[in-house]
Amino acid sequence: MDLLGSILKSMDAPPTTEVDKKAKEERAKLKKLQVQEKKKNAEFRAKTEKEVTEFIKDTKETRLKYPPLTRIQRSIVHDVAEIAGLTTFSFGEDEVDRYVMLFKKEFPPSDEELDAYRNGEEFDPEAAGKCKDESQSAEDSDGVVTARSASKKAAQPPPTYYKDKYKHLLGADSGKDAARVTKSNSAYGYVPSENKRDQRSIEETLNDIRKRKRLRPGDIENEDEQG
Repeated sequence: MDLLGSILKSMDAPPTTEVDKKAKEERAKLKKLQVQEKKKNAEFRAKTEKEVTEFIKDTKETRLKYPPLTRIQRSIVHDVAEIAGLTTFSFGEDEVDRYVMLFKKEFPPSDEELDAYRNGEEFDPEAAGKCKDESQSAEDSDGVVTARSASKKAAQPPPTYYKDKYKHLLGADSGKDAARVTKSNSAYGYVPSENKRDQRSIEETLNDIRKRKRLRPGDIENEDEQG
């Protein structure tokens, strides 16, 4: 083993190529950048925590707006604000001018304020209050007009009944008013008993019977047709 170890130590190390040298340098450079980025983010977090603490202590300020930040910086601000019990919103276009805004929970933003920030506008509380009052006045006036229209419509007489409108075509008696209870005619199909009674005498009847017996069947049919 001592002989083998001495032989291995005496052997030259494999030659280092140019590619391996560059790869090693890139790894060292990347590691250095990661360390710098981590240190930078730690410093930014410490700075954000200090700013948030001062913002909470300030009784006059209710909003804290940050300048455009990177995605990692915005996540740090959101995290610090959440721990501090604040409300946060992000506005603007990502990777262009997106920023974070902090709000104290006792002073939450209104829908009008959020819409203004989303549209890239500055929010003016006084102008927003005037617009809200004008909108409320318009709604109230619309309500009054609607109520007047409804009362006016209710006061109008009902429309003319269609039978009165088309009386000249339908007449006065139509529909149910024209219905009558029908009764069967007891005289329909009635034959007086006088018409049913044979007016001939017995002798005449017997003579007719004897006469028919003497005739043949063909003669009887001819006699019936002649009669």
